[in-house]
Amino acid sequence: MSTTLSLLLALQAASGTTAPEPEQLAAPAGQAASEAQPDAASAAPGDIVVTARRRVERVQEVPIAMSVIGGAEIEKTGAFNVNRLQQQQPSLQFYSSNPRNSAINIRGLGAPFGLTNDGIEQGVGFYVDGVYIGRVGASTFDFVDVAQVEVLRGPQGTLYGKNTTAGALNITTRPPSFSPEAKAELSVGNYNFVQAKASVSGPITDNVAIRLSTSATTRKGTIYNVRTDEYLHRQRNFGVRGQLLWKATDTLDLTLFGDFNVQSPDCCVQYYARVGTTQRAANRQYNALAAAFGYTPPSTNPFDRVTDLDASINSRQEIGGASLVANLDLGAATLTSVSSWRYWDWQPQNDRDFIGLPITTVSQNPSQQKQVSQELRLASDGKNTLDYTVGAFYFHQTINTQGSQVQGSAASRYLLNPGNVPVGSSGCATPTANACNPAVLDGLTSTNTISFDNTSFAVFGKLNWAVAEGFHIQPGLRLNYDKKSGSYVSVVRTGSGSTTLNADQAATLAPQSYAPEFSAWNVSGDITASYDFTRDVHGYATYAKSFKSGGINLSGLPLNAAGTAVDLTTQTVKPEKVDAYEIGLKTQFLDRRATLNLAAFWTEIADYQATVNNGQLTVIRGYLANAGKVRSRGFEFDSSFRPSKRLNLYFNGAYTDATYQRFTNAPCPPELSGGTVTTGTPGPAGVAGGLSPVVCDISGQRLPGISKWSLSAGGEYNIPVGGSGGEVYLGYDGNYRSRFSSNPSPSAYTWIEGYSLSNFRAGYRKDDFNVFGWVRNAFNQNYFELLSTQSGSTGLIVGQPGDPRTYGLTVSKSF
Repeated sequence: MSTTLSLLLALQAASGTTAPEPEQLAAPAGQAASEAQPDAASAAPGDIVVTARRRVERVQEVPIAMSVIGGAEIEKTGAFNVNRLQQQQPSLQFYSSNPRNSAINIRGLGAPFGLTNDGIEQGVGFYVDGVYIGRVGASTFDFVDVAQVEVLRGPQGTLYGKNTTAGALNITTRPPSFSPEAKAELSVGNYNFVQAKASVSGPITDNVAIRLSTSATTRKGTIYNVRTDEYLHRQRNFGVRGQLLWKATDTLDLTLFGDFNVQSPDCCVQYYARVGTTQRAANRQYNALAAAFGYTPPSTNPFDRVTDLDASINSRQEIGGASLVANLDLGAATLTSVSSWRYWDWQPQNDRDFIGLPITTVSQNPSQQKQVSQELRLASDGKNTLDYTVGAFYFHQTINTQGSQVQGSAASRYLLNPGNVPVGSSGCATPTANACNPAVLDGLTSTNTISFDNTSFAVFGKLNWAVAEGFHIQPGLRLNYDKKSGSYVSVVRTGSGSTTLNADQAATLAPQSYAPEFSAWNVSGDITASYDFTRDVHGYATYAKSFKSGGINLSGLPLNAAGTAVDLTTQTVKPEKVDAYEIGLKTQFLDRRATLNLAAFWTEIADYQATVNNGQLTVIRGYLANAGKVRSRGFEFDSSFRPSKRLNLYFNGAYTDATYQRFTNAPCPPELSGGTVTTGTPGPAGVAGGLSPVVCDISGQRLPGISKWSLSAGGEYNIPVGGSGGEVYLGYDGNYRSRFSSNPSPSAYTWIEGYSLSNFRAGYRKDDFNVFGWVRNAFNQNYFELLSTQSGSTGLIVGQPGDPRTYGLTVSKSF
């Protein structure tokens, strides 16, 4: 086994990461420098090892703002996916209207808020066992046999690449063992929740070991659809993972990884939350349109959790792949190769009008991604005055999407202008108006064929120079090349199958065909100065110059100013250019029973990539544009305290001030949209029939999706019973986040108010047996994960509520 792998396993054993890990409740943030390889013999209880800098180090000696959650802590708190993980990580945000339309952000930055566009990449890198996952949607699998999750905050571009301008999530699974072992876990709860996990590991020969792990989750939905008599937000997940470790020689080991995951949940629905007045004509606002159809939703209280969606709902996806990781110990350095192939197959069904009227009966984008990657990395042993990590990375990705949108029998009256008729009237001022004829839009179908080809290559290096005792300078540099090409072809047919469209049909769904391309070289780098004040007090300061690759628009383009053709100037999006500053202090005291880590940051991004929609119905999913400049600044703290073997506590927090510093051509919020467009003075906001500006200046306003304050706290207390190592315990995990905007341009209608969640657990454990009861969202807090607007400036605001109170029992046994 290589030095790196054996050292990692030895340190994990010393720090308790293979057993319940109370000392890891708040493995902290920020920090400083000694680059010497840790010595397993000197590992102390409470030491946590990470591979954040592509080498094995104690987390307290890494000059990066980061947090670590161990596998046992994940199991105890029920954080079995990234969405649950954010409840323990104040700086981490995860948003998902369905798996494809998911975003992982750190410090409010990472991915544009809104629907996914195939042509851009994320700003928070997601890694599993050293493999970069190219689409956020493929990160929504259930965790299976995870050893630990590292959350790296701030730009990580030197070692992790162009897609980590905001940070990275680095997941490590448990490696194969040469000692036979097995574990089984079963959880049951309300809403017919059942989750089963199992793993087995052991030797095949003296130098070959295997690990197999599996997980299956089912749960009844939490939202009742009165139209179809079924419960939505159902969970139905299955995953299996295998590893084969071959110790080819004393200096060479190879690990073959394979995994397969399939999910088929009836999710993720948004439905009636509230109504706000736009500047659309009064008879074309939601209330008037609903009255014209004699329509009322089953409830106007979204937390009654009932809806009447009339289209099929599903979010089926398959995720899988294989990788080979090889480590060759050269004595003074270790050579690492990571080869990977992965795929993601997304087969959705949605109701994109969000109500029980046949307006848009189909709006979905089935998508298939394939990726291959290869990384070679050489890292010195960390015992020299000048140490290094150098490497090269290649990545190729293809995405093929088959989009479709079909309008229903209510579309004409709902989407087209019927003329000057009384509010709530179902009649038309002109009987021949297209709005009065359901056949005009009924069956109107847009079939979209979208392809994307993405090739990236990079070389990188990172040095660690021990200038003096305890003082280190660590510069890094990365050269990256990107080439992206795509094709977007939208063919529109009427309900009778004709491609000849009238003006109203073309204005609703416009045929488009274009083939954007983008290529560029970029250089990014960082420099860190760190100082070890004492053995347990480390400080650092970092400057990073990073970038996120430019992109191409693959969700349809807006029309030009004349409204006669697509605006080809919006085909491509410029790269984001990032300047980030950070200082941090990492401390341990009271014989390492207490930890307090602090970090302060200031990040500015020029040409920030944002998802926008200019109000044209022809761009249903929005398109990409560059905001002039955004800024995210704030501070974070991570703390844990273990005063005795019986009690451990943690308290983590983040203050984040994230704003558009310059965005003068932003899309307008709903209260300023839908009216007659004017280049002059617009009318007052939220007045039906008013004048709407072409664009809005939202400079100085908040970025979406980010709370100014986010906190998490908790702990566990245990009491010995029985006199033979058994103990009963009580645990608590809570989190709070302040209000945040759920619209790219802040709107009075789409603020999500602050909320707090409390989770409790109580149980008994002894040696390899554990049984505990749990309750999550114990006080049944009503809150939204997302709010969105219905297309067409009708004023309808739809929401996706968070889970209600859930409770259950978990039993696990190791063998």
